[in-house]
Amino acid sequence: MLKNNALLKELPVSSIFEPLAETLRNRSNAVIIAPPGSGKTTAIAPILLQEDWCQGQIILLSPRRLAAKAAAERIAQIMGEPVGQTVGYLTRMESQRSDKSRILVVTQGIFRHQIQQDPELPNISAVLFDEVHERSLDSDFSLSLALDVQSALRPDLRLIAMSATMDGTRFSDLMAEEGAGKASLLESQGRCYPLHYYYEGRRPDLSIEQNMATVIRRALLENDGGILAFLPGIAEIERTAALLENLPSNILLYRLHSSVDFREQHAAIQVVPKGYRKIVLASAIAETSLTLDGIRIVVDSGLTRRARYDRQSGLTRLVTERVSRASAEQRAGRAGRQDVGYVWRLWEEAAQVGLSPYDPPEIIEADLSALTLDCALWGVTPNQLRWIDSPPEKAIEEAYKRLENLQAISSDKRPLPHGRDLAALPMPLPFGHMILKAKAKGWGALAVDVAVLLSERGIGGMDIDIENRLNRFYREKTLRSQKARQLANRWRKQVGLTISSKRDVIEMGDVGACVALAFPDRVAKRRDAKGEQWISAGGRGFRLDPLSPLAQSEWLAVAEAQGSAQSARILSAATLTTEQINALFSEKIVVEQNVRFNFATKSVETERLQRLGAIILSRGQDDSPDEEAIASALMEAVQQYGLDILPWSDAALALRERWAFVAAHQSEEKAFSDGGLSDDTLLSKVDEWLYPLLLGCRRLDQIKASDLTQALENILGWQGKQQLDQWVPARLITPAGSSHVIDYKADGGPAVEVRPQALFGMKKHPMLLNGRVALVLRLVSPAGRPIQTTQNLTDFWAGSWNMIAKEMRGRYPRHPWPEDPASAEPTLRTQKGRKIS
Repeated sequence: MLKNNALLKELPVSSIFEPLAETLRNRSNAVIIAPPGSGKTTAIAPILLQEDWCQGQIILLSPRRLAAKAAAERIAQIMGEPVGQTVGYLTRMESQRSDKSRILVVTQGIFRHQIQQDPELPNISAVLFDEVHERSLDSDFSLSLALDVQSALRPDLRLIAMSATMDGTRFSDLMAEEGAGKASLLESQGRCYPLHYYYEGRRPDLSIEQNMATVIRRALLENDGGILAFLPGIAEIERTAALLENLPSNILLYRLHSSVDFREQHAAIQVVPKGYRKIVLASAIAETSLTLDGIRIVVDSGLTRRARYDRQSGLTRLVTERVSRASAEQRAGRAGRQDVGYVWRLWEEAAQVGLSPYDPPEIIEADLSALTLDCALWGVTPNQLRWIDSPPEKAIEEAYKRLENLQAISSDKRPLPHGRDLAALPMPLPFGHMILKAKAKGWGALAVDVAVLLSERGIGGMDIDIENRLNRFYREKTLRSQKARQLANRWRKQVGLTISSKRDVIEMGDVGACVALAFPDRVAKRRDAKGEQWISAGGRGFRLDPLSPLAQSEWLAVAEAQGSAQSARILSAATLTTEQINALFSEKIVVEQNVRFNFATKSVETERLQRLGAIILSRGQDDSPDEEAIASALMEAVQQYGLDILPWSDAALALRERWAFVAAHQSEEKAFSDGGLSDDTLLSKVDEWLYPLLLGCRRLDQIKASDLTQALENILGWQGKQQLDQWVPARLITPAGSSHVIDYKADGGPAVEVRPQALFGMKKHPMLLNGRVALVLRLVSPAGRPIQTTQNLTDFWAGSWNMIAKEMRGRYPRHPWPEDPASAEPTLRTQKGRKIS
C-alpha cells in the first residue's frame, strides 16, 4: 500500500514503529512523545494502515484547518497519491475526500460533532489525537468522549495521543485500560539538526513590533535561510510588517494568521523560488503541526494571545501572556526541521526557567455551555467523564443556567428539543440559536450569513459595523470568501433553508436583529450624546469609538467586545431600532414600580419604568402607586433609620420609657422577658405592628400618634398593660387628687415634681415595682422653685419639714404650712380658699 515506505523509515519517529505496532496488537491505547520534525504527524497513520486490526478508517485530529490540509497533503505525497484518494481531509471550510479515503485528517471540532452524531464510530479503527499538549477544549473533550465510547461500545477502537511536549505520564494515566493498566508511553528522538540559541532580551523603551523588526533584520544578515517570526496576534503582525518595508527584493514577506486568505497561508508554507528567502510573520497557528519549507531561523517574541472567558462579564477576553516552555520548545523546533537552525528569543536566558512548563488547559477558564449541553445529550454530567483536568463545578453551574435561558435544557438539566437542534449544528451555540430563531421569523438565510461572518475573523474586513462587513463580504471574490459562502450554503441546508442568492443591500437593522438573537444580553443602549458609553441588557458597560458611525445609533446589538465588565471595548456590532427591540424582546420587557424613601421629607416617591434587563426604556411619575409597595418602603425606612424617625406622641414615648425601666430590672420582672417594647424587638416585628398603620400613607407623619400608642399597648396585651400600670404607673395621683407625670428617664431614678400641700396626709412614701423602688419626689414651692428632694417622705415630714415650713410661712403666708403634714388635710387651695395655680 505504501509506495514510499522507505521514506517513512528514514524519519526519526520510525524508531518506535515496531514497539507501537506490537503495543496496539495487544492493547488499545498508546501515548507518543516525539520532538518537532520527527515525522509523527506524517508517518504514524500510514504505518498503522498495514496492521491486521486496521480494517477501517484512521482519523487524525489536527488542531487547525491549515495544519489539517497540510498534513493530508504531506501524507498523500509520501503515499504517492493526490489528496482525496487514500488520504483526505475535512475542515469546516473545506473538504477533499472520497469513499476510498482510509486516512482522514479532520479538525477537532469536526470530530467532536461526528462522535456525538454516531458514538459507535462505525468503520473507524483508530483515532490519533495530534498535538494534545495544546489542551484546547475540543481536544480534551474529544478524547474524553472517545475514551467513554471505547469503554462502553468499542473496546477494539485504538486511541493514540501524540505531541512533542506533553506531560506523557498524565496522559498515560488517563488512557489506562481496565485490566491492562496505564497506556504505553513511547518516546522517539527527533531529527538531529542542531539549534543555536540567541537570547536577545527586549528593550523596554521600544514596542514589541520594533523589537521584533530589529531582531529580524539582524537575523537576516547573520544567518542563512528563511525566517519564521512568532508574534502574539494579528495587530502585532501587521505593525511588524509595516516596519519591515524596503526589504531587499529577494526577500518575500508573508503573514500567517487566521484572517489571512487561504492562498497566502498556503504560500507561506511552500518552497520559495531559487535565490529568494522568506520571512513569515505568524501567530500561534504556525506553532505546531506545520513544516514551513525553507525555514532555518525562528524569531520568538515570547508572547502569545489566549482567549480567556471572564465569568463576571460573560465575555471572552484576549489576553497577551508569556509563552510556556512547551510552546517555546515547539516554536524553536520549526527552525531545525530541514537543516541547522537558529533561534532568536526576545527574553533573557535566565528568564527561561521562569516560564510555566505547559500551556494552561482551556477547560479551566472557558465557557462550558456547549460542552455541558453535549454531555446532557450524551447522558452524563461533565464530571462523569474522564479528564486530564476536570471542568470547574462553578463553570458547569453557570453553563446550566445559560442553557436553561436558551431553552436548550429543562430545569432538571435534561435536553429539550431546541437543545438537540442546537447540538446538531456544527457551530457555536449562540449562532445556532440565532439561526433557528431567525428561521422561524422568516430571515434565517441572513442569520446564516451573519453567523459565518462572525465565526470567520477577517471576512468582509475588520469594520466594527457588521452590516458594512456583510455587504463587503457579498462582493468579495477571494478564495476565503468563496469558501465562506460555501460554508453558509452547507449550514442553510442543515437547517432546512434553500440556498439563496447574494444580497447587495441589507435593510437597516436586519443584521442587528440577528445579532440580538444570538447575544440578547449584549443588546446595548447609548448613554451619552457622543455615543461613547453604552449599557447592555446584561448590565455590562460597553465603550465605542465616538468617531464610529455607529456612535449615533440609539441601539446596538454587540457581537464582540473585549475588556472589563464595566467598560468593554466594542469590536463588532450592528444597529437596532426601537421597534425591533419591542418586537424581539416583548416577553422580556418588564414594567416595574420604583418606590424610594426620601429621608428629607420622610415620604415615599414613586415612579413607573419599563426595563429590558439593566436598560431602562422609559420612566415617569406613577399616578396609581401600589399601596402595599409604599407601605413596605416606609417600613423598610424605619428599619434602616431607626424608630426615632416615627412621629411618636408623648404618651407613646412615656409608655416605652416605663417599659424600658421595667426591662432594666428584668431579672425580677419575668413577665417582660420576651423583649416587649425594646428597639430590637419592635424593629424585628415591624411587619406585625407597624405595617397595618402604614397602609394608605405616603409619609410617616400621616400615621396617627394615637394609633402608634395603641399599637404599643396591643403588643403588651391587656394583662401586660395592667401589670405595667401597677408596677410603673404613668402618673402620680396625690391625696389632693392632682395628677403628675412621672419622669422615668430622670437622673437618680423615676421622679415627679409636686407641691408638698398635695401630699398632706400621706404617711408612706410612694413606691414602684411592687415597693422595690422609691419614687423620687421633687418638692417645689408655690412659685415652682425646688425646696427639697426626697425618697423617704415619712422621714422628711418628721425631720427637715419644720425648718422648711418655718421659712416658707414667711415667704408664702397664704399657703398652709402645718406642723404635722402627715396628719393634715391635703389641699390644692390657699388658706383663703383660692385654688393653687
